[in-house]
Amino acid sequence: MNFLRGVMGGQSSGPQPSGAETIQKLCDRVASSTLLDDRRDAVRALKSLSKKYRLEVGVQAMPHLIHVLQTDRSDSEIIGYALDTLYNIISNDLEEEEQDDSEEENSQKQTEDLGSQFTELFIKQQDNITLLLTYLEEFDFHVRWPGVKLLTVLLKQQGPQVQQIILVSPMGVSRLMDLLADSREVIRNDGVLLLQQLTKSNAAIQKIVAFENAFERLLDIITDEGNSDGGIVVEDCLLLLQNLLKNNNSNQNFFKEGSYIQRMKPWFEVGDDNSGWSAQKVTNLHLMLQLVRVLVSPTNPPGATSSCQRAMFHCGLLQQLCTILMATGVPADILTETINTVSEVIRGCQMNQDYFASVNAPSNPPRPAIVVLLMSMVNERQPFVLRCAVLYCFQCFLYKNEKGQAEIVSTLLPSTIDATGNSVSAGQLLCGGLFSTDSLSNWCAAVALAHALQENATLKEQLLRVQLATSIGNPPVSLLQQCTNILSQGSKVQTRVGLLMLLCTWLSNCPIAVTHFLHNSANVPFLTGQIAENLGEEEHLVQGLCALLLGISIYYNDNSLENYKKEKLKQLIEKRIGKENFVEKLGFISKHEFYSRAAQKPQPSFSSPDHMMFDHEFTKLVKELEGIITKAVYKSSEEDKQEEEVKKSLEQHDNIVTRYKSIIRVQDQELEELKKQVESIKVQNEQLQATVTQQMSQIQQHKDQYNLLKVQLGKDNQHHSSHGDVAQMNGVQPEEISKLHGEIEEWKHKLELLQEQLKERDSLIESLKLSPAAGGTTTEQSSQTNKPSGPDVDRELYKEVETLRAQIQSQSTDIIKLQSEKQELLQKLSIAPVPVSGDDGTIMVAKTADLERRLSMLLQENKELKNEIAAHGEEKASLKQQLDSSNSTVAILQNEKSKLQKEVAESKKEQDDLLVLLADQDQKIIALKDKLKELGEPVEDDDELESGDQGEEDEGDDEDDEEDN
Repeated sequence: MNFLRGVMGGQSSGPQPSGAETIQKLCDRVASSTLLDDRRDAVRALKSLSKKYRLEVGVQAMPHLIHVLQTDRSDSEIIGYALDTLYNIISNDLEEEEQDDSEEENSQKQTEDLGSQFTELFIKQQDNITLLLTYLEEFDFHVRWPGVKLLTVLLKQQGPQVQQIILVSPMGVSRLMDLLADSREVIRNDGVLLLQQLTKSNAAIQKIVAFENAFERLLDIITDEGNSDGGIVVEDCLLLLQNLLKNNNSNQNFFKEGSYIQRMKPWFEVGDDNSGWSAQKVTNLHLMLQLVRVLVSPTNPPGATSSCQRAMFHCGLLQQLCTILMATGVPADILTETINTVSEVIRGCQMNQDYFASVNAPSNPPRPAIVVLLMSMVNERQPFVLRCAVLYCFQCFLYKNEKGQAEIVSTLLPSTIDATGNSVSAGQLLCGGLFSTDSLSNWCAAVALAHALQENATLKEQLLRVQLATSIGNPPVSLLQQCTNILSQGSKVQTRVGLLMLLCTWLSNCPIAVTHFLHNSANVPFLTGQIAENLGEEEHLVQGLCALLLGISIYYNDNSLENYKKEKLKQLIEKRIGKENFVEKLGFISKHEFYSRAAQKPQPSFSSPDHMMFDHEFTKLVKELEGIITKAVYKSSEEDKQEEEVKKSLEQHDNIVTRYKSIIRVQDQELEELKKQVESIKVQNEQLQATVTQQMSQIQQHKDQYNLLKVQLGKDNQHHSSHGDVAQMNGVQPEEISKLHGEIEEWKHKLELLQEQLKERDSLIESLKLSPAAGGTTTEQSSQTNKPSGPDVDRELYKEVETLRAQIQSQSTDIIKLQSEKQELLQKLSIAPVPVSGDDGTIMVAKTADLERRLSMLLQENKELKNEIAAHGEEKASLKQQLDSSNSTVAILQNEKSKLQKEVAESKKEQDDLLVLLADQDQKIIALKDKLKELGEPVEDDDELESGDQGEEDEGDDEDDEEDN
């Protein structure tokens, strides 16, 4: 500090040093001093001098200040002083505040150049920007806040260059986004201003900022600050949101997909008492409405615009805007901007247009909002910008809205006009404005009515039925006739331009309207007279529009009126006006300054009512028809005939193709229906098969249950079987008992027989064993008498013995088995029966009866299931037959479709052949003309207007001349 006082104050007795010398000493001190305190004091002194001696400090101290930023990072105080000094050097705002009004104009350019030069010097080394970005990460307030201000002013001075450096810097944009999360409002608010400058006209940075969660943070700030009731911070956030969304389709889609449109609805919640709005609230709400318009701007891609429009309807934003539209006490500029916003929200969106048509104003009786707005449009006491906004709203309501167009035109037709006159319709307001004394009302009503007819030939024909009562006692005249009457009366230029635009829109692509227009014999002479006259420059627009209307009457003429056929009208132009003059007057429209302005955007924006001449949609019509009409005027009658023939042939081919297309379309529909029927039959078949499978499984389950019950019933019968009365009490029949006794007796008898046979065999075996010993003495005698028979007899006896043994063994096993069975039976019979009471017997009888009843039910159910299976089988067979017939029908339709496609291809081929023949004929005509020129015959352009017969005679003469030569 002592050093600073010495430098700044000097010695009292000596001369005072100049500012440049002081700054030089301070710079030397910063560069050479080894003590941090001395350097800090020197930088603080430079900061205090930087506002007054901006140029000197900037030139001498900037390198030293940058060096301080690079080397003294540890001391936040000196870094803060250095950043503040650099800000004072580069910023132009401080110097502009200190300038007087007289000096402001002279020094403004010099000041801007000075800031720009210092900025270029600072960013010449890109590392300086990178160094500055690192200081923005410091939490110290005295470092971060000056860094934010310095980077903001650098972006103001050299935006594109600084943006590019930040873009290539690692995590450069992300560091700046952290400023929005700072708890200190000063840094956060200046961070918003910094991001405003950073995102200007740079789509890449806008995308990065958006994907760094900028939308969420900014909307949170707006909500915390009180939405539209907030202060200037809300305004800054809205401006930043506009930078991010305007002309950036990617960010717009991200904003919509992130459901941020729904968060905009609370912005537009207004109370019943709307008086006393602050200027800041008006500004905030104006920016909010502009932000909505950015999302639904007609210049956006149609798909993105329509999706945003639907989202605004579903979240209730459109309904909230309509509430503001119909509210009382809303400031005029907010009401105007709200009308423009609603216009673009409903433009081309049928759902939103239908809702807007249903909105009623809070009046008694309630009136549609459209009617209330039209009343403002045709009221000359309303502000000009408000009337333009209402016209734009009406145009957007009718844009691609055939339903709305029909509703507006229907209010003009005789059958729908309210005879009582209690309510005013839109059609009556338009007619009133069309024929009022205010030229601006005439123009607005004419343009509005033209939009009701835009690209709708049916409504153009219906509007011909409108009749107007001009005065008491006179017959009514048509609306078309009344428009031409006002034209001929020589009203204001604006009125005539509006009426001519309406007539051109009405007659274009509507031959019936052209016929009605030409039927009035005064119309064509009026148009030719207007075009032929040499009027002043202010009448050029009227002359050009008259030429356009006459050209439309030629091009869309169906030659139904004898006196006004195409050829006669062209001859009239050639005699009265001249073709070149006609085309020149036609070109007055597209060359006019007002035409170029109107062609830029759909919204009518004019600096004054006198400049309100052209409508955006009408400029499209002029661009489409200007070249066509020029060609139509220059065409000869022969070319017209050929063109008519080609048109007829093309129409015939188109009709054939259209008819075949309709047939194919019907067949495709029938094919689709048959396919759907086949699919449904398949589904039914699968369902029936599943049902059959399920029923089969149920039948199997019933069978298993039946068998189980049968087995259980058999066991119960065995368990309760016994002798005499006991068996009878247990429910076993006496016949079964007697049968069982008979079987036992039979087994006993068999056992006895087997025992007797066993005894006989045993005795036989014993006799055989004894026979060899007893007959030993007689063996020799028998062998002497019969030798050959001895061995055979022994062999047979041995076999018989073996057989008997086997039989005995098997019979012995049978006997054992029979004895065991006998023993079991005897045990059963010998079991002492347990005495039971009569009630238990009754229960057992009832149980047996119940089992029998269930068995009969199961049998009956089994029978019914079998019948259902048979019925399902028959139904399945019928469905299969229907499926086969459907498949055959589909094959037939496909064959027919292929035949029709071949016929269409053949018709197109014939059309191409016809075009080739026409081209050959043109070549022949050109060749004949060349021959005539070679033979010395004069060939003029007027020869093209001669008839076909004369052309053939000339051709014959040429051929004779060639033969003579």
